[in-house]
Order: sequence, then C-alpha cells, then structure tokens
Amino acid sequence: MKRIKALSFFTGAMGLDIGLKKAGIEIVLACESEKFIRETIKLNNPKLKVLKDINLYSAIDIRKEAGLKTNEKIDLIVGGPPCQAFSTAGKRLSINENRGVVFIKYLELIRELNPTYFVIENVRGLLSVPLKHVPHSDRKSKLKTVEEKGGTLQYILNYLKKCGYKVSFNLYNSANFGTPQIRERVVIIGNKKDKLPYLSPTHSEHGEFGLKKWNTFRSAAKGLHNIKHDFVKFPESRLKYFRKLKEGQNWKNLPKALQKEALGNSYYAGGGKTGFLRRLGWNKPSPTLVTDPTMPATDLAHPEKNRPLSIQEYMRIQEFPDNWKLSGSIRNQYKQIGNAVPVSLGKAIGKLIINHMLRKKIKVINNFKYSRYLNTSDLDWQNSINKKVASNQKSFGF
Repeated sequence: MKRIKALSFFTGAMGLDIGLKKAGIEIVLACESEKFIRETIKLNNPKLKVLKDINLYSAIDIRKEAGLKTNEKIDLIVGGPPCQAFSTAGKRLSINENRGVVFIKYLELIRELNPTYFVIENVRGLLSVPLKHVPHSDRKSKLKTVEEKGGTLQYILNYLKKCGYKVSFNLYNSANFGTPQIRERVVIIGNKKDKLPYLSPTHSEHGEFGLKKWNTFRSAAKGLHNIKHDFVKFPESRLKYFRKLKEGQNWKNLPKALQKEALGNSYYAGGGKTGFLRRLGWNKPSPTLVTDPTMPATDLAHPEKNRPLSIQEYMRIQEFPDNWKLSGSIRNQYKQIGNAVPVSLGKAIGKLIINHMLRKKIKVINNFKYSRYLNTSDLDWQNSINKKVASNQKSFGF
C-alpha cells in the first residue's frame, strides 16, 4: 500500500499529527506561525520541513517546500485554524476578525492545492458564530442573514461545496476515542467522491454499545507519582481554599460562609461556575484542558496535591509521549499542550481516512451520542439552521 502523505497547517505541538502517524499517515510538511512552537516541532522532528506564517506562502510555494511536483496529487491537508475568534468562551467574534481571515487563507489553499481529503478541526463555537458579529446594542429587530447564528460555518460549507467537495462534520467528545478528557471539537472532513461517515468511537461513558469505558485521570497519571513535576503555582490567597477541598470538589463544597469570600464578585455572576476552585476527580476524565490551569474560572487542580496540574500531567491527558520535548517557558508549554488536538482523536481521523481510501468497511454505530449537545452533526445542524431561517421569514411575512 502506498503511504498516505499529509500537509499540516496550524500544526501546534503536533497532537493531531502524532495521532495521524499512529494511524499510518506520514506528515511531510508542517506550518506554524509561533516561533517557540516551531522550535518544539523541530526538537521532535528535526528532518521535517517547517514553514512559518501561512500567509507568507502561495500554493506553489507550499508544493515546492513539501518537495511535490507541480501536478502531483496531494493525499491530505489537515489544520485547525486559530479558534479564538469562534470560541464560546471568548468574545464570539466572526470570520472577519483577523484570526478568522487566516481561516479564509486555509480554505483558499484547500481549493488551490486540491487534496483528495482535507480536515478542519475547530472549537464548538464554530457551529453558532455569525458571519458578521453585531453587538447586542446595535442589533435591530430582524438580523441580516450574515448576522444569524451559524453564518460562518454556512459560508465555509458553501465555499467547500463550490470547490467540489462533499463534506461531513460532527462535534466529537475526545473521551469517546480513548482520551482521558472531556474535550469537544468540531471536525470537518471533505472528499470529492464521497461524503465520509462519522468517526468510529472506541469508548463510551459507561461501556455502552459494547465499547470500552471512558479513560480517567487515574489512568492518565499512572506512574507519574515518583517523577519531578513542572508547574506554575496558585497564589496563597487561593491555596487556602483548595486546602479545604477534596478530590472532585469545587467552590460549592466550601462552607457556605467561605463561598462568597472565595469567589468575590464572581459569586454573583450567572452560570454554574463549576470551574472555580476545581479539583479533578481520580475516576473521571479530566475536564477540558485550557492554556493556563490557574485561570480562576477554569481551575485545573490536582485531585489531592495543592497545586495545578503539571506539564507532565497535561501531556498525559492529551496523550503526548512522555519523551516529547517542549520549547519555551512553562507558560508557553501549558499553552502548546492546552491548545493541542488529543492524540486519540487524531488517530480516529486518520483511521477513517485510510479505511475510506482503501475501501475498507467502516464501523458505524447508530444513535451514538458523540457529544453533550444537540444539533451538532452536519445533518442535524443544517436542519436546525433551515428551520430557523424559515421561522424568521414567516415571522416577518416572507
């Protein structure tokens, strides 16, 4: 069998790429704008060609740098364009925000390089972000089409359809593929001949469908108790509360008299606030890793020790090899691992593409719940968008 080759963009610390390699796909080129992350890539793959900012290169340049001939067919392009513009935890900006423009560059490269398959990975917010963001104070009674939720994804899908691709996507919880972490990401896969099925899960929460049960933080941390851990520290002003909490607990388990004191003004904010003063549980998957385990609203504290998760624990949760080298300061290292695609999710993506290319039977589990949310598969999402458009037209007499 011919080895499948891939070009990797917005490569990051290479979680997706490690997973693809485990599935049997060779990465022949990486592209990463941040210097310290490029250093990480080179530390672990000294012979790999690594490009800088994607905006610096044309499709012709990329072919040349990857050692490809002008008309040589490209098997696969993968990438997770910067997600901050779409993150549900951020400012909910649109594709017109600067980092969204980089997304358009990636779409243009898909069109110009014309790979057999492409992969786009992104955050859940991509499902609902509008094409044009309008502040609440400036909104009128009827939103324009570009201002409606889901407008950005609809733009992306229309663009890819015009390029001749058939596209499938879903919101996948990485825990369903063996990652010891609840981490949900949108994965879009395209091919010009077929619309690919959804990824094949290997795990389920309680072993449903005859699959293995979710992996836990305990399994991830196995063997790490006797090694040196690298971590940032919680300030003493917050440690005094962590000392009162047991594994799996958060601020809600503090004595009532301390809860307001511990959260300050955040106590009066809406939402469940479950990330404040949060200790992981040994027998559950980790919550979603973030770029800093000491951010108050998304604390990631060790189940028992009075410290945040360490770099070594971050790497285990994201399934990086223990000998994976990281460049930059400890803050930069948290950022690299916290932004990565879990290795098992990358492997599942790679296996689906290889099985499709080889025309092997792909395991499909009907009625499998891929994430915690509704209307996240391509079919359900499109139906919900169509219903909303029809409802708006009816409301305004169209």
